[in-house]
Amino acid sequence: MSENPFRLVGYKPAEPQAGEPAKPKRSRPPVAASVILGVILVGCLFAELFMNHDPQYLDLTHLSVPPCSSFFFGTDPLGRDVFSMIWYGGRISLLIGFLAAAVSTAVAVVYGSVSACLPRAANDAMMRLSEIVMSIPSILTVIFLQAAIGQSNPFALALVIGATGWMNMAKIVRTEVKRMKDSVYIEAARTMGAGFWYLLIKHLLPGLVSSLMFMVVSNIGAAIGAEATLSFLGIGLPVETVSWGSLLSQADRALMTGNWWLIVIPGLFLIATLVCITDLGNYIRKENNRKCSNL
Repeated sequence: MSENPFRLVGYKPAEPQAGEPAKPKRSRPPVAASVILGVILVGCLFAELFMNHDPQYLDLTHLSVPPCSSFFFGTDPLGRDVFSMIWYGGRISLLIGFLAAAVSTAVAVVYGSVSACLPRAANDAMMRLSEIVMSIPSILTVIFLQAAIGQSNPFALALVIGATGWMNMAKIVRTEVKRMKDSVYIEAARTMGAGFWYLLIKHLLPGLVSSLMFMVVSNIGAAIGAEATLSFLGIGLPVETVSWGSLLSQADRALMTGNWWLIVIPGLFLIATLVCITDLGNYIRKENNRKCSNL
């Protein structure tokens, strides 16, 4: 019996002609990256359920203890439990990543949308300004903004990192808004008296989601890495604020004293998180490209 009883007799699916590019296949979802990232996120959110020590308690009787049954990941030179600090500090690092990505996305959407709606001369001027800002090394901009704000806490650091990572996203927003602003539904909304913010929130922003998801996910990973880099250089969060970056800031002393667990374990968690976020971002980018090519 035929596998498909309703198959049309004499029908043959059309094959791509010679020289016609084949449509990209659906990419495989990053299951392993999603599972690992999910475990890290859940562990950081519900760290109090399985932490065996207070991450901020200074146990002066157990200084620089290597991993053992009492301290799974060892202790730091101040006697704090690294296992508890990893999960508790990951919450701070992830908070900075998500807040910084939200700030950069908000700035990019507003800046790119305004640029696309202005006349050509003003549009070009705004894009040249963003390119000038992008040409400045981000570390210098972060140091300048940190000095201007005068605070060193997760929210201030997220604001500084987010304010220096919106330029590339603004270009994508500008291109997409220029493509959509002459659509029929946009013209109809303008005819009925809709203003810029109404058009942006109700009509333009939903059309930007698929194009920006890859950049948003990438910005989360970049912000987490930037926090770790700044803390390692001594210009990020202070040591008393537990985060993956503040743990890695002790790497120079750990190398001299042989406390390898203070470098390897936080570094593995940071690298695993960044790699998983990158895999998810690449998957979103490939899926978006596949959908665009099938239109």
